[in-house]
Amino acid sequence: MIRVLLVDDQALMRMGFRLVLEAEDDLEVVGEAGDGGTAVDQVRALAPDVVLMDVRMPGTNGIDATRQITAAHPGTRVLILTTFDLDEYAFAALRAGASGFMLKDARPTELVAAVRAVASGDAVVSPRVTRRMLEMFAGALPRPAAPPADDQDPRLASLTPREREVLVHVAEGASNGEIASRLQLSEATVKTHVGRILAKLAARDRVQAVVLAYETGLVGPRAP
Repeated sequence: MIRVLLVDDQALMRMGFRLVLEAEDDLEVVGEAGDGGTAVDQVRALAPDVVLMDVRMPGTNGIDATRQITAAHPGTRVLILTTFDLDEYAFAALRAGASGFMLKDARPTELVAAVRAVASGDAVVSPRVTRRMLEMFAGALPRPAAPPADDQDPRLASLTPREREVLVHVAEGASNGEIASRLQLSEATVKTHVGRILAKLAARDRVQAVVLAYETGLVGPRAP
């Protein structure tokens, strides 16, 4: 059973999400919160698997709440709810530790699939959308003052040359299938490489690995 906490300052929105999720046999809504501060308290008390988090709320916003939750409760995944697919707030929440984002007007089937994906450890932001967001807000990413002598950020030192190559393709928005085709590997092998990359970088999921690739300068936004 996947335990879900709903966080939104609109009670009708929470009710709609609850009706959709509780219609599924494997999903259970264990609590609700109308602001980020209450959400942090609810996560501590209820230990949900997934938090559906609005970003724009009175008091503690969803970004700060996400940062606190992911830092203190690594087993709890946060799925951001946003009105716009390129919302700067959603991007900030990804950097704060969220595992993905989705639009509030998503179809019920999309919401259910997203919750299941996040609970299983996957990210629900498509690679291409992730790249578009990172390119749009690349100026907000901290960049190294000067690259190391070997032109490699210390955070990437544990990666093999092949893993670095795979990470570049991931950050450029390629799916596992596309990477397999480009590098002439099986999709299963690419999936294994991605798993090792996440483990070595201590990244919660694919989204966090992409953010790190931009932060370290491994890849950069393309010119318009």
